[in-house]
Amino acid sequence: MPRSTRATPVDPYLTSRGAVVGINSQIYSNSGGYQGVAFAIPINLAGQVKDQIVKTGKVEHGRLGIEVQTVNQSLAESFKLSSPAGALVSKVEPDSAAAHAGLKAGDVVLKYNGTAIAEAGQLSARVGMAAPGDPATLEVWRDGKAITLTTRVGSATHVAAADEAADAPKQTHLGLTLRPLTQEERGQAGISSGLVVEDAQGRAAAAGIQPGDVVLSVDGTPVRSVAQLRELVHKHGKQVALLIQRGDSRIFVPVALG
Repeated sequence: MPRSTRATPVDPYLTSRGAVVGINSQIYSNSGGYQGVAFAIPINLAGQVKDQIVKTGKVEHGRLGIEVQTVNQSLAESFKLSSPAGALVSKVEPDSAAAHAGLKAGDVVLKYNGTAIAEAGQLSARVGMAAPGDPATLEVWRDGKAITLTTRVGSATHVAAADEAADAPKQTHLGLTLRPLTQEERGQAGISSGLVVEDAQGRAAAAGIQPGDVVLSVDGTPVRSVAQLRELVHKHGKQVALLIQRGDSRIFVPVALG
């Protein structure tokens, strides 16, 4: 009997006994070269993105509302952990999914939905791949013992939109266009709050305030928002003293209110 020559059907996603494991991503390059380095989106993440687009027409990423860092040996000893593993919570944002769960600064997240967390990046990646509203069970190390907290994942998209609106430059009747410092800018400048001068005209420009200056206080009261600055200025009569940071120097600048 002659041997059959009928071809075996081939899965379009499989070639040479392999499988699609990722999708190539663009690389930003100043020179146009990439020197053999490539980046890819993992296929499981690409699949989740596809499912979200098919279901809702858009993509949303999960968010807990915490800042975390990896636990090293020294931190493990400080928190009485048997090994350096987990994501140490350094900040919990108010009214976030983490706050609703009861997470606190100093907690160490050991597991997320039953999966062990070896370092901070793993927790961020798993939360980011979750859909807003998904349940989240966290095994947390607190005060020398493990506890379990539950919550539902928040939306990173809604927070980004709110932050963008909050950070949009706003003008004051002093002639200043201001916006709050970003977290990165606060870290670089070594200050906890302030308003960046985007543009200076009128009374403020006449007083010597320049774009790039940072307004730290009004008559000694620290300012954290444009609305607060307006309120403080409104309470004054003819003049206010703005504490300005310019580079590494700080000076009080008196501004006439007319």
